[in-house]
Formats: sequence, C-alpha cells, structure tokens
Amino acid sequence: MIRPDPATRHERLDALRGAAIVWMALFHFCFDLAWFRYAAWDFYRDPFWQQQRTAIVSLFLLCAGMGQAVALAQGQPWSRFWRRWAQVAGCALLVSLGSWWMFPRSFISFGVLHGMAVMLILLRLLGPRLPLAALVPLGLACLVLPQFLSHPFFDSRWTNALGLVTLRPVTEDYVPILPWFGVMLWGYALARWRPALLEGALAAPLRPLAVLGRWSLSFYMLHQPLLIGALMLVQATIGA
Repeated sequence: MIRPDPATRHERLDALRGAAIVWMALFHFCFDLAWFRYAAWDFYRDPFWQQQRTAIVSLFLLCAGMGQAVALAQGQPWSRFWRRWAQVAGCALLVSLGSWWMFPRSFISFGVLHGMAVMLILLRLLGPRLPLAALVPLGLACLVLPQFLSHPFFDSRWTNALGLVTLRPVTEDYVPILPWFGVMLWGYALARWRPALLEGALAAPLRPLAVLGRWSLSFYMLHQPLLIGALMLVQATIGA
C-alpha cells in the first residue's frame, strides 16, 4: 500500500481530496457499466460526462496545488518530495501498462498521473520563486495558451504531453501540461493566499472523507481493478 505523507495533516484538504476520489469512483463505475454494455451512456461525446471529467480532474489538480503549498510552508525537504513523486510516477507507469492491456488502441500514455508527475516538479521549482500576484495570471495564461498556439508536431503520443495539439489524441485519459498546469497553479495560489481555509477542525460526518483522502493514490490504483473485476464476475455469472 502507498502510505500517506506522515507530515502534519490538513483535514480539510484531505476531505476535499476524498470527495474528489468518491466522485471519480462513481464516474468510473458509470463508465464501466457502459463499457460492459449495461448502460448506453456515451462517455466520449456526451457533454454531461465530458464536463464531469473536467470537473473531477480540476478538483484533483487544485488539491495537488494546495498540497504543494502546504508542503513548502511546512519546509518539506526535496528527499520527501522525491519519495512521493516516485510513487506518483510509478503508478503512472502501471496505469499505462494496465490500460495498454485493456485498451491497446487507446491506452493512456499521458493521463492524470503522468501530467501530475511533471506538473509537481514544475510547481516545486517555480512556485517558491513566483510572487503571489503572478500566480493567477500565469495560471490563466496556461489555460488560454492552447487555444491560440497549436501545431501538428504535437499530435503524436511522443509529443502531445505539452498540450498544444490540433486534435485530441485517441486515449482513455489525457491530461497535458497545458492547460492543466494552470489549475494546479491556482490551487497553489489559493493555499498561499488564504492558508486559513485549510486549517481548523473538520465536522465529524466529513472525517471518513479525510481518511480516504490520505490514501488517495492507493484508492486510485485499486478501485478500477476491483470495479472491473466485480463486473466481470457479474457478467460471467449471468452468462453461466
């Protein structure tokens, strides 16, 4: 299991991350139902599902940005950062391998964990060196830049990580540096601007979400194999 960071926890941030995890699990369960043809939802073209995905990824990256602000405020050394980063990067590799086995034509080469691994390094390097006033406009620039700069050179799996693509790649998950680094920057800026938002006690009914949020990476890696396995078992039972 992937152990949570032993540093002082911020329960409100953990609970927000836990809420993102629950939302993501429900989204993936619905996706799995459609993939096993128990539902007729179109996750690739229906705006409702596309907007759900955008909101979930945005919440995860906001939490990641806020988490980095907290870690830097606590004086987290580079050694601890790299240990956590290695977990994220290792899990990204496992996601690529697993998705290649299930979706060989649309496997995940640069999904949310891949993007997060790169963006965490960028934020760790740039965040402490940028004034607070620069973070919001820089985040906005990251969000709008792909609308004005794109080139076919970036359309391959080997070059699409930056996000300046002319066509969205055929993949089950795609979270490039642009525009998504802008969202992480905004999370980092929010936690620097109003650190008190993450401090204080958490209401008792929300504490299970905080516990889940501390184990978010482990949950992320385990929930889909468990959901898919359960649906495969149901399918086999019905078929029998």
